[in-house]
Amino acid sequence: MSNRLLNLKLFKSLLITLSLLPIVSSFGCLAKTSLSNQTARATTTKIAQTPAKPAPQEVLQIGEVRALPGKLDTIPVFNSNSPEWIKKEGILLSTFPNTGKKTPAAHLNFPFQGRFDLFAHHYTHTPKDLQTLYIGVMLHNPSNKPVTVDVLQAASYLMVEAPFVTLPPYIENNDGKTYSGPGARAVADVLRGVRQKDFPAKLVIPPRSYRMLMNGSIPVRGLEKPVNGRSSFMRIQSSGKIYAASMAMFARKNNDGSERAPNLTEWQNLLNTGDFAGPRDKIPTPPDATGGNLIYGRVAGVSQGSQWQATLTDKNSTTLKIPQQGKAISYGLVTLRGGRLGTEQNQTAKMLARYPDTAYEAHGNYGIEYKLNLPLHNNTAQTQTVGITLETPLKQDKLSQNNLRFRKPSLDFPYFRGTVRVKYTDDQGKQLTRYIHLWHRTGQIIEPLVKLTMPANTRRQVQVDLIYPPDSTPPHVLTVKTL
Repeated sequence: MSNRLLNLKLFKSLLITLSLLPIVSSFGCLAKTSLSNQTARATTTKIAQTPAKPAPQEVLQIGEVRALPGKLDTIPVFNSNSPEWIKKEGILLSTFPNTGKKTPAAHLNFPFQGRFDLFAHHYTHTPKDLQTLYIGVMLHNPSNKPVTVDVLQAASYLMVEAPFVTLPPYIENNDGKTYSGPGARAVADVLRGVRQKDFPAKLVIPPRSYRMLMNGSIPVRGLEKPVNGRSSFMRIQSSGKIYAASMAMFARKNNDGSERAPNLTEWQNLLNTGDFAGPRDKIPTPPDATGGNLIYGRVAGVSQGSQWQATLTDKNSTTLKIPQQGKAISYGLVTLRGGRLGTEQNQTAKMLARYPDTAYEAHGNYGIEYKLNLPLHNNTAQTQTVGITLETPLKQDKLSQNNLRFRKPSLDFPYFRGTVRVKYTDDQGKQLTRYIHLWHRTGQIIEPLVKLTMPANTRRQVQVDLIYPPDSTPPHVLTVKTL
């Protein structure tokens, strides 16, 4: 089309538009009203097609909440979890005497002998030049005789070997191949009786000598994000008195610039001349403080208690009568200050030795084993279906509505991620041992771990064992409910 013809067409179109202006002007209000109505109808249609997100619904679990029978044993635990995130090398936890040490305050002078546990759980991110961080655990025999250290069970994992992932609430885990974090994987191995091949069955320490129990790397170079960590858990038996220390040191350099692990002499030098590793974690709230935000703090010291054994029965009875239909009996697990769920029971392990800027108690009870026996009794005249569930209600110290509170939908963050073991006789009379990986959020309503059909006036034994997994968040309950 020529430019002349195009200009002619545009001129005619303009004349027609100008001739209609009075009509448009006289019906302007009507046009605006019509447009407004169309907009309102469109908006109404859009609202109708996109329903509003429902408000969260709180759900009460009707029943009784009981304190957990039994108590922690007295086995000491070397508990190294502060600072959790390490940027500066140094001493994490030393139970050595402070004599001759450059930083006397870093040494707690607490010897171990006989049975004890060792837990070390630390991370690093974006270190200078992406250096590899090493976590070293050193033992020392101060006596004039050799000491034999038996490593009963032991496991250590990097975060990249057991990443934090979102999983379904239940996964059968008899093969041990399901995990959701390095700490959860390590304690699940120990629950199965595993000692990884990197750990010796026996370590003989000559008189007045030092030995490395662990020299574990935390590499970050080559990762998409330079973030990694290592979680280690061990059960140990020592024939004599020994001291222990966990320390953090960046890789040393070879002559060609490549990295190597620190050697025994370098670890000894750090022990004797080093300062605290850093940066330090938040200062915890003192036990007698009132009001304000409760800061638990990270643990660095020796806590008391490796295992809690309990038989869950009614008062003055050898059995646990199942509750009425639709009701529950719940026992608090890993209850702590500010989260006792109305039981007035604080299960947190006490500290036998600690640094002043770290937790006053072993909040979270990481690495503590719960061995719980439930001798169930259906004392009714009817067959009943009973469920046993490990669950995480909304955290409360006192029960605001006299019952445990849950939420639909649950809050998003996972509060329990780890493996539990259940032993019981199923409805066909078969004795089962199952390992089940749990991954659930706070306030989440989940299906039972175990479901049993119990004929009238019958009994059934169930055992639930777990080593409380690091990176979980208490408190929890073990619930028996008649469905």
